[in-house]
Amino acid sequence: MRNKKALGAGVLALALVSGVGWAQAAESGAEAKPKAAPAAAAAVEGYQVVKLPNANVPNFQRRTVYCPAGKVVIGGGAEAQGNDAILVGSFPTDDGRGWVGLGRQNMYSTVGISVYAICAFA
Repeated sequence: MRNKKALGAGVLALALVSGVGWAQAAESGAEAKPKAAPAAAAAVEGYQVVKLPNANVPNFQRRTVYCPAGKVVIGGGAEAQGNDAILVGSFPTDDGRGWVGLGRQNMYSTVGISVYAICAFA
């Protein structure tokens, strides 16, 4: 591994986001300089993040946030909040219009859940 420079997590993440694979960056033998993604590819028509703010709900109860009319979910996430909160699930709705989050806490009967949907025009 002499003469090879280590890639930091930030560089790796940027490489993966911009389409430069880990193998490509590591095999070049030179310091990795990820290419920026083309501006046209980065623009998504109608891009919008919709948030369902944190609320305490019973353990394992699903919380769902939906995209506005005419938009579909293209990504999303959820956050479990509490002393020993565990995020159990984070996934799109079956109809592709929203995002679901659910969690639990070991020592409590409720958990704080926030849900985010990344929406765009279909």
